[in-house]
Amino acid sequence: MTVRSVLRVTPTPMMRGPLAHVVRAAGYMALGLGLVGLALPVMPTMPFLVIAAACLARTDPRLHAWLLNHRLFGPPLRDWLAHRSLPLRTKVLAGGGIALAGATSLLLWVPEGPLWWVSAGVVGAMLLGVLLIPTRRAA
Repeated sequence: MTVRSVLRVTPTPMMRGPLAHVVRAAGYMALGLGLVGLALPVMPTMPFLVIAAACLARTDPRLHAWLLNHRLFGPPLRDWLAHRSLPLRTKVLAGGGIALAGATSLLLWVPEGPLWWVSAGVVGAMLLGVLLIPTRRAA
């Protein structure tokens, strides 16, 4: 299955000028953070790779194609680009992981006071983010 057949879109126009350099740099940074996420269990990988793919689609088509055709990163990226949704199992696992890690952190490591409330707000925002992503029905 080729990338073009999955996406069914016309080619993305390339960005030009100084903004293209900023977007390309953001894509490289997101790719780097995604690669760091492979080694660190507390850091996500796929959200950064989705951001990297979005930035690189308009600034570095060679690296964008490499990401979409990569053995490990390609299938979930192509899946996201094709459906713009997550399977229910993925959402449950992501939400459960965020809730478990957040509760553990709040109960064991974050001191009471304003910092606790800020941390609780971050955990709540992350859970809300997972809930707001559309859920894909089983095929």
